[in-house]
Formats: sequence, structure tokens, C-alpha cells
Amino acid sequence: MLLLDVLPRLGVVDRQFVPPFGDMAAALGELASTQDFWYSLGDTLRGWGIGFAVAMVAGVVVGVLIGSVPVLREITASTIEFLRPIPSVALIPLAVLLFGTDLRATLILVIYASFWQVLVQVLSGVQDVDPVAEQTARCYGLRRLTVVRTVIWPTALPYVMTGFRLAATVALVLEITGELIIGTPGLGNRIGLAQSGGQIPTMYALVIVAGLLGAGMNAVARAAQARMLRWHPSIRRELT
Repeated sequence: MLLLDVLPRLGVVDRQFVPPFGDMAAALGELASTQDFWYSLGDTLRGWGIGFAVAMVAGVVVGVLIGSVPVLREITASTIEFLRPIPSVALIPLAVLLFGTDLRATLILVIYASFWQVLVQVLSGVQDVDPVAEQTARCYGLRRLTVVRTVIWPTALPYVMTGFRLAATVALVLEITGELIIGTPGLGNRIGLAQSGGQIPTMYALVIVAGLLGAGMNAVARAAQARMLRWHPSIRRELT
């Protein structure tokens, strides 16, 4: 932080493009005192929350369904490998054509990117299930949902939580990217407006907020992962 403040003041870097950190902090203080900033933050969190929740539910359900049925896994393998690498930003023209600058346009990007993070992890988790344990459960006549709950889910849960942590971060990145490029209300949109209006300290202040938001979400996701998997050997090793 000290270097970031001193270097522009000494002229080592052009303060027109990288203002001193003190100017960024002052701009952040001014932003925090305005309602528009908090509305924008709320818009970003709302879009992130909706997209992330939809991606988690869809990824877990589809992943368990496909992963536990060998025929479905074989049929969908090539389709998944084809669609998964497509970058979400490539969908921006389609999203704008369908919904303009509405929240739904950004949600397409968020859900698409986050869904694959969850799906791939869940598929890996289901494939890691001990086939002997699964077959034993079926031999005892347990219902399919019971097998999923008692055999598949405990094995897949560590993978699900990894997908949860990855998807939380990816969803935020795509939410802010969509706001910046599409113009959906939120922090990304305000970053673009500040940049185009020459308000460079304000732009950096908003970038700092986005970075802090991402760090906070990652910390919360890690805490949730540790709590949900406190019985897992890997988590117990980290806690000891």
C-alpha cells in the first residue's frame, strides 16, 4: 500500500493512470457515503446470489443423475467436453440480443460459467463412489434415493464443496464482467462509467471493493467447506 501511494507521487508511474493509494481511499470513502454505491453493491450481490444458487442446484442434480447412470454418462460425455470449454463471455452477444441490459443477460453468463464448475466436480465425486458399497446397498433392496443419500452423497460431498468454492468465485467474476460489458446495474457498470468519465481514483476504489468482495466470498466458502467436511480426513489434517 505504501509503494502504491509513494510511487505515483514521485512520478515513477503516471498518476493519471495509477493515482496514489490515498486518492483511491478518499474516493472509496466518498463512495461509501452515497446510496448509489450501496444500491450498486446490492445489485451485484443479488445477481451473484441468484446465478450462483441456480448453478449449484442444477449442477448437483444433473451431476448426480448423470454420474449415477452409466448410460447417461457415456451419452453426455462428448457433449459436456464440447460445451464446457466455451468461455461465458462468448455468450454476451446472445445474452444482449435476448435480454438487452436486463439482469437476465448477466445471469446467463453467471449460471453458464458456474454450472460447469459444479457439474464437473459432482461427476468426479460420483465416479469416486466405491462400486462394492453401491452394489451392496442395491442388493439390500434400498431405494435409489436412499442409495444416493447414504452411499453416493457422502462420497461426492467433498467434490461438491470444491465446486461450491470454485463456483462462488467464478460467479462473482462473471457477474462483474457482465455488468461492465453489458451495462447491467452493479459495481461493474459503475467501474465502466468511472473509467469513461475520467474518474480514475473512483474506478480503482470500485476495483478494490470488487477485490475485497471476492476475497470475502472465498473466505466464507472455505469456512463453509471446513464446516461441512469437518469429518473428512483432509479437513481434520488442516485443523490439527
